Amino acid sequence: MKPCVVVGVTSSIATFKAVQLVSDLLKKGYDVEVIMSKNATKFVDPLTFSSLTKHKTYVHTFDRVEHYDVEHISLAKKADVFILAPATANVIAKVVHGLADDMLSTTFLAANCPKLIAPAMNTQMYNNPVTQENLTKAKKLGYHIIEPCVGLLACGDTGTGKLADIPTMIEAIEMVGYPKKILTGKRVLVSAGPTREALDPVRFISNHSSGKMGYAIAKAARNMGASVTLVSGPVHLSKPYRVDVVDVVSAADMFDAMTKEYDTYDYVIMAAAVADYTPKVIADQKIKKDTETTAFEFVKTKDILQYLGDHKSHQKLCGFAMESENMLENARKKFEKKHCDLLVANNIRTPGAGFDVDTNIITLINRDGNTELSQASKEELAYRILETLCK
Repeated sequence: MKPCVVVGVTSSIATFKAVQLVSDLLKKGYDVEVIMSKNATKFVDPLTFSSLTKHKTYVHTFDRVEHYDVEHISLAKKADVFILAPATANVIAKVVHGLADDMLSTTFLAANCPKLIAPAMNTQMYNNPVTQENLTKAKKLGYHIIEPCVGLLACGDTGTGKLADIPTMIEAIEMVGYPKKILTGKRVLVSAGPTREALDPVRFISNHSSGKMGYAIAKAARNMGASVTLVSGPVHLSKPYRVDVVDVVSAADMFDAMTKEYDTYDYVIMAAAVADYTPKVIADQKIKKDTETTAFEFVKTKDILQYLGDHKSHQKLCGFAMESENMLENARKKFEKKHCDLLVANNIRTPGAGFDVDTNIITLINRDGNTELSQASKEELAYRILETLCK
C-alpha cells in the first residue's frame, strides 16, 4: 500500500504552490489526500486537487451529512504524514491550542502520525511574538516546523515568511515519514562529489562525479534517524534538508574535513571521488599557451579512505570503488587493504551506472561475500547500502 500524505491547505497567496507540492508527491508514488480551509478555495478551486489526486477534496465537515461523524476520523487514520502547507498564522494558532472548528483543524488534531507545519505569511505576522510563541509550542507538541524562506513577499515586503520551496517540503515529508529509524541517535559522516586540484588561478583538474550517490546516502541516513554531516566537493546539487554540509574543494580540504572529528562518528561513508594526484606546484599566474606542450609534475594526494581504515576504532567504514576492468578482484583488494566494513563497487563502463546518472548498478562487498544489486535509483540503493552497513 502506498504511504498516504494528507495535505492541509489554508488561505494564502502561496496556496497555488500546494498544487505543485501535491503533483510532485504523486509523482514520487505517494497517495495524497487534500483538505482545504474554506478561504483557501478562494485562491484555488478544490476541483484542481481532486483532478490530481483522484480523491474528493475535503472542505466542509458536513459536506455529506450521512458521513459527518466518521469522515475526518477516517482521513486521520489513513494519514502516514500530515502537512499544513501553506500554514497561516491563524491555523497554527488553532492547532496548537486545540481548536477544532472545521474539517482541516479537526482532522489534524485527530491524526496520530508525524505532522509538519510549513508557515507562509507576512514578515510582521511571522515575527510577531504571539506567532513565535505558537511555533515554539508546536515544536514542544512534536510538530515539525519547516522554516519559511527569506525573500520578496506578496505584500511587497522583503523578509522571512515565504513558503519553503517544494523540494524542501518533500524532503521533510520523507524524513519524518520514513518508518525504519534504525540510525536514531547515531552520527553519520558522508563524503560526496569530486575534488578539484588547481593548476593555476584559472585551471584545475577534476573528474565527472556529480555527487548524486553521496547526497542520496546522506538523505537516506537522515531519514533513518541519524545526525548527518556531508562533506561535499563542488557539485550542482541543492544542500539536503536537515543535513550539516561542509563544502570543500581540494583533496587536502576533504582529508582535513573527514579526519577532523572522525572519532565522534558511528558510521562513515566515503562516497566522494577524490583526486589521486595533485600538481606539485600551483602556478601563481595563468599559464600561457606559448609552447606546443607543457609538462606538469604531480604528487600523490593523501589517501583518505586508507587513513580512515587505519585509524578506526568503533566506527563502521564504507568505501567505494569505481573500476573499468577486473571490478570484483580490484574491489576486494581495496576492501582488504583499506580495512573497510563494506565496499560498494561498480563499473564505469556499465550503462546505467557510474557518474552523473540517477541510477546505479552496484556490488556490495563485505566479510560475508559479494552481493550484486540490479539497476535501481541511487536513492533506493542508498538505503540498501546503509542497511547492510548497519548489520
